[in-house]
Amino acid sequence: MKVAVVTDSNSGITQAEGEKQGIFVIPMPFMIDGETYEEEVSLTQEEFYERLGENAGISTSQPSPETVMNLWDRILEEYDEIIHIPMSSGLSSSCQTARMLAEDYDGRVQVANNRRISITQRRAAMDAKEMAEMGMTAGEIREELERVGSESSIYITIDTLKYLKRGGRVTPAAAALGTLLRIKPVLQIQGEKLDAFSKARTMKQAKSIMLSAIAQDLKNRFHDPEAANSWIAVAHTCNYEAAREFAAELKELYPKTGTIIADPLSLSVACHIGPGALAVAVTQCLSREIKGH
Repeated sequence: MKVAVVTDSNSGITQAEGEKQGIFVIPMPFMIDGETYEEEVSLTQEEFYERLGENAGISTSQPSPETVMNLWDRILEEYDEIIHIPMSSGLSSSCQTARMLAEDYDGRVQVANNRRISITQRRAAMDAKEMAEMGMTAGEIREELERVGSESSIYITIDTLKYLKRGGRVTPAAAALGTLLRIKPVLQIQGEKLDAFSKARTMKQAKSIMLSAIAQDLKNRFHDPEAANSWIAVAHTCNYEAAREFAAELKELYPKTGTIIADPLSLSVACHIGPGALAVAVTQCLSREIKGH
């Protein structure tokens, strides 16, 4: 049984990395001032932030059914089955659309709603690849991904309230007050939505809040306080040096965990929070768990 893994660029996996890892990546489309661009195809990270800084009108979209089905058809000429991992159904309709399209493929395409986005969605795709290499079917992989879909968290500290205000997630008055008081909100993504979690006055305080949050998750949710069987990652929006330093700090705290990456947040998240953000994610390592059975 030869199973292909498909995800989208919300995972943060670039086209080049997907090709290297053997994962098919559908580029997510963006509308910028009325024109359509595709992430990492006709729109680079640098170009995106340049347009964002120019106050261009930016909105997210989803791949067309034709784009998805054409890719599936091409893959199924070589593979027996596909496990398709879109972003969380609570954050986009692309999951529901993919599930509807998959009904025409007689079970050869399995769509997993494991309620993740960005770096946690990336981990799901990597786990799926490992499970496929272990000989699991697409259906079995989907079941495992959905079983532990909620076993992940992302905590994000944002540098400015400007973009949350623009998107209507905070009122102009609250944004003005927050800016005046130099408040740095700490947000969380727990599966289905982006929510407020806490607030800080400095990045140092915000990092302390995020470290405490993942420590609680590791201890109380994953029962893995040393992160020996959990995956930790750092992400950022135009904030690489801070992300690299944060990753090194986390590795000192959790030496038993695997490699801690420091990657850009997917643009679908970045367009709502703007540059200067710093994030940490913690996820149960599904592939390790399966191998341990």
